[in-house]
Amino acid sequence: MKKMLTLEAFEEASEQVRKVAFETKLIYSDFYSKSTGNKVYFKPENMQLTGAYKLRGAYYKISTLTPEDRQKGLITASAGNHAQGVAYAAKEFGAKAVIVMPTTTPLIKVNRTKSYGAEVILYGDVYDDSCKKALELADEKGYTFIHPFDDPAVATGQGTIAMEIIKELPLVDYILVPVGGGGLATGVSTLAKLLNPNIKVIGVEPEHANCLQESLNAGHVIELPSVSTIADGTAVKKPGEKIFPYLKENLDDIITVADEELVVAFLDMVESHKMVVENSGLLTVAALKKLDVKGKKIVSILSGGNMDVITMSSVVQQGLIFRDRIFTVSVLLPDKPGMLSKVSQVIATLNGNVIKLEHNQFVSINRSAAVELRITLEAFGTDHKNQIISKLEEEGYKPKIVRTNI
Repeated sequence: MKKMLTLEAFEEASEQVRKVAFETKLIYSDFYSKSTGNKVYFKPENMQLTGAYKLRGAYYKISTLTPEDRQKGLITASAGNHAQGVAYAAKEFGAKAVIVMPTTTPLIKVNRTKSYGAEVILYGDVYDDSCKKALELADEKGYTFIHPFDDPAVATGQGTIAMEIIKELPLVDYILVPVGGGGLATGVSTLAKLLNPNIKVIGVEPEHANCLQESLNAGHVIELPSVSTIADGTAVKKPGEKIFPYLKENLDDIITVADEELVVAFLDMVESHKMVVENSGLLTVAALKKLDVKGKKIVSILSGGNMDVITMSSVVQQGLIFRDRIFTVSVLLPDKPGMLSKVSQVIATLNGNVIKLEHNQFVSINRSAAVELRITLEAFGTDHKNQIISKLEEEGYKPKIVRTNI
């Protein structure tokens, strides 16, 4: 078999991947360029055929298999995007595909995987549980296992993203790449360094799923006891053993991102770029504010866009709260006619928009002394919110911010 993660293998992978994957063109971000002082571009793999970059590695890996191995049937474990990549690629090669997915996988990813003809088995809370189950089934049924990241052939296929980036932006300074198990980061960083050692490749992980950062700090692969992140596609406890040496050699740094930062990044992408990017894909967007450089050409890889509507609704809501676009304030009022009208007038004079009211008469045993009014407001941002609070204070209402979801 051809040695993987070499220029020859990357070139072959590029030819193979071109048969099924789009060559996603870079998108210049005026919004993030101005806010960071750099020239920021997005590599929009959220616009890929299956909604994520995973099709590249899956298709290339399957193309390297013998017909006999494909005929046995293919099996993998995935939180969603690799599942769709394997399912689609298997269909192209006329092979059976079985996908084991965590029970927490968003419905949109489950249904889309099934739509490509794959059999889906839901098992475990996180990817690592699903992977163990898939390996058991591979032994039991004789299926050919396609690892989502710890496979040099899969990583080679993912690396075709770097080839497209450098072809379109030869003088790129930084490439930011999301990290779950490390397959994408392996392919991108290895090819980038082969083509131009001066390119800095930065991996970005969820703050509470930073298995690669901890492994690099330790000098060897370690498994986290648990992971907790809204970025389900990168909720991995342990990076790949086979690909770890490449990551250790070719990645320049790791940045971690908190869930709250992903929520704000989602809102920015929807409002400024009219793009839906899933939480794992937003890692590289949130990391832009943490990269301490100016005047550089930076590419953020948006790894996928497969987000279900319920998750999207929750993220938008939380984003509005974090940005002080929506907030809830509590005031105590005498239980007398006309008091609500007076408070509403104060808010209206500053163009605050009331979207919800809650009236609690049982906050005190003396209703004449006080009843609680909770007002949920829409504002233009933090400055506008503070203006409204200050005006309520001036009018003697003693407002208190309520830390709650709407």
